[in-house]
Amino acid sequence: MKPCLITMPHSHYCEKARWALDLFGLEYVEEAHPPLFHWLATSKRGGRSVPVFVHDARSYTDSTDILLHLDEMGAGLYPQEPGPRTEVLQLEDEFDRTLGPHARRWAYAQLLPHSALLFKVMSPGTPRVERTLLPAVLPIAKPLIRKSLRISDQSAVRSLALVDQVFSSVEERLRDGRRYLVGGRFTAADLTFASLAAPVLLPPKYRGHMPALDEVPQSMREVVVRLRQTVSGQFAMGLFDMHRQSALPLKRIGPQRPHRET
Repeated sequence: MKPCLITMPHSHYCEKARWALDLFGLEYVEEAHPPLFHWLATSKRGGRSVPVFVHDARSYTDSTDILLHLDEMGAGLYPQEPGPRTEVLQLEDEFDRTLGPHARRWAYAQLLPHSALLFKVMSPGTPRVERTLLPAVLPIAKPLIRKSLRISDQSAVRSLALVDQVFSSVEERLRDGRRYLVGGRFTAADLTFASLAAPVLLPPKYRGHMPALDEVPQSMREVVVRLRQTVSGQFAMGLFDMHRQSALPLKRIGPQRPHRET
């Protein structure tokens, strides 16, 4: 069995893992599921949410664990020197804990009222039966998403403010003219920042499924345009342009089944 990445099509944490796999050039299959359905797939591999990466009979159930596993194989996403390596790991952890959750909460707050748009970003590449059932499942999934992510008008405003703070801290780091966040080369810190900023930037080269800028509500579009124009927004968009490979990985719809000898 080829390595398998279990995803939700729109998840920015999945894009983080997918980008690292594509950059390393490891052939894999992607098993995509809409929300709620993904639990059936991840629980079988010891995970609760996505991404889950199954490789050599082991499951890696966190995006950072996936990147570290690839680095052990020679992906070169982390510096070998102790100081820069620690710096990259600290930045990655900060983006994972702050940028990722708050960009997601704010974006969901804008998109949850729009079921047709949600279906468009949640369904590509998923098994046919799950795509067929998704319109009936969305009325159940949307309140669960609101509850699990604590989404409200007030929390969305607070989350956007925290996204702005992260963008400001990245801008401050870039103020000395550096091309990358640490050590003069593309690392897991850059990859994580760009991937997890995707819900508030909607980059065209995002390899998951985000709505296009002209598809989202006007209020969301205005914020995305504003953030794209910041130093940090331009930095993230540039990383997609320079380092996001255009070649698609090998994909397969639906869960993998063990090969049986005949």
